[in-house]
Amino acid sequence: MTPRARLAFLAAFGLSLAASCLAASCLTERPRPAPPTIAITLDKTTVQSRNAPAPPDTLTVTVRAADPDGIDSAWVQLDGDPPLGADGLLDPVLEGPFRVLVPGGFLQGTTLPVRVRARDVAGFESERDTSVSVAP
Repeated sequence: MTPRARLAFLAAFGLSLAASCLAASCLTERPRPAPPTIAITLDKTTVQSRNAPAPPDTLTVTVRAADPDGIDSAWVQLDGDPPLGADGLLDPVLEGPFRVLVPGGFLQGTTLPVRVRARDVAGFESERDTSVSVAP
């Protein structure tokens, strides 16, 4: 076999091998990057908005954020108050309660938004929204 023929054979073999690997990689399932999944549970759907000197009502929001790459952090925010955050420590699941103080000054029947966000280690964020009503 001449050097030119050998080179042509190796080039054809290399292209064939590369095409086989490419085809095989397209046929196998692989996970796609995605934002974390979030599940939330509220301890109640109505809260009291008490003025001082009465102690504020508390809303407990249980959060479960999951991502196979790991959770960086999660936050819970009630209305326009600053969010409460927790470090996910890069674990695949962050689960636990967030206790939020309900501020005073809201009228009965007011709807207060509850916003929950989570970020994974890749920087993808997801968000869930719900609300609670102010009761007498």
